[in-house]
Amino acid sequence: MGWFSWSSNSNQASDGGRIAPDRTSRQKCWEARDTFFSCLDNNDIIDSVKGDKEARKKCGKEIAEFEASCATAWVKYFKEKRVMEYNRDKTIERIKKEDAATVQDLKSQGWTAR
Repeated sequence: MGWFSWSSNSNQASDGGRIAPDRTSRQKCWEARDTFFSCLDNNDIIDSVKGDKEARKKCGKEIAEFEASCATAWVKYFKEKRVMEYNRDKTIERIKKEDAATVQDLKSQGWTAR
């Protein structure tokens, strides 16, 4: 379980609220995330939410450590953020190529930048 397991009182403050993870816990989570994402990269898996079955098959040990080291909400957030950043980067790459093609076309028509 993650930090916020309902069956454990170790992360509860005296008033019943949850205690935020400390620096060491956050670092452990980030390291587990990076290891898991590295495994996904090595296996050409971008979306581990939609491709959960394949991700668990190929990166089972890494995903188990990631899920054990991070709060459930963080796991969900990092998985979704990975896909969003991939899509963003692909869009930027496509726009740059389109802009380069447009500039090349304009230059071939005699246009010059001033």
